[in-house]
Amino acid sequence: MLFKKLNPLEKIYLKNTNKEAYQNYKYQLKVNDLPSINFLDTPKALVDFKHSGHLGDIIYAIPAMYALAESGKVNLHLNIGQKIKVDGNHPLKDIGLNEKSVEMLAPLLALQNKFSPINIYNNQVIDYDLDVFRQFPFDYSKGHISRWYFNCFAVSYDLSKPWLVVPKDTSMSDKIVIARSTRYNSPVIDYSILKKYNNLVFIGLQEEFRLMKAIIPNLEYAEVNNFLEMASIIAGAKLFIGNQSFPYAIAEALKTPRMLESYYKCPNVIPEGANGFEFSFQPQFEFLVKKLVAKPL
Repeated sequence: MLFKKLNPLEKIYLKNTNKEAYQNYKYQLKVNDLPSINFLDTPKALVDFKHSGHLGDIIYAIPAMYALAESGKVNLHLNIGQKIKVDGNHPLKDIGLNEKSVEMLAPLLALQNKFSPINIYNNQVIDYDLDVFRQFPFDYSKGHISRWYFNCFAVSYDLSKPWLVVPKDTSMSDKIVIARSTRYNSPVIDYSILKKYNNLVFIGLQEEFRLMKAIIPNLEYAEVNNFLEMASIIAGAKLFIGNQSFPYAIAEALKTPRMLESYYKCPNVIPEGANGFEFSFQPQFEFLVKKLVAKPL
């Protein structure tokens, strides 16, 4: 498509005479500078990917990796120590991944048949740089993270089906498992209503647990050594409740019976498939908990 850049006077005139056309022009400017993606012409037995985090983004990128790898295996190189602009309070501040993240994630992905062992990126030759999705002009405050990758890399995948498989922790079969990061907390949701239940388990950071324990005194903490253990707890749960965080990404990938606390400023996570519910308001939250805990899932 032929695109002509406007000079300063033309831009001022367009901005003041046709606001919609001016917005379209600014969008075209961004699209005009997008990185090119070199798609594989023929399938490979081992397809190399690079990702710089965050952990949740990696989980949501897996369907695109599967689609791009086709019948081959995914060879994932994780780029640690890279700065990423974030809104809100993230555990790694402005860093996407560190060595501990990779160490914790490795057992979970090693269990997936489509993955070769993950490794740290050190200028290896790669086929697809998954970080380029951050250069595309999406509205990152809304939509669906997995589908941003689909849009970038021209693929599709059935997100209603599980894309992670782990053994279930059978000791969790009657438990409500909760994860709530300090990022993306809705101001109108009160988790204290859960204290009437006596089968509550929290997964996540100690500081996150401390905050939740203050409003749910009977909450128990499940400490994990890696994210495979975390995923097994989520997979075995009667019900998982979480906000837009890494544990919820795992629950979504597993299709565990799950409830998502949707954050009104940034609703960019969407449950898909069976037993996936979302809530933004307290009455609906309370209704769903009552309904889903009483119902065999």
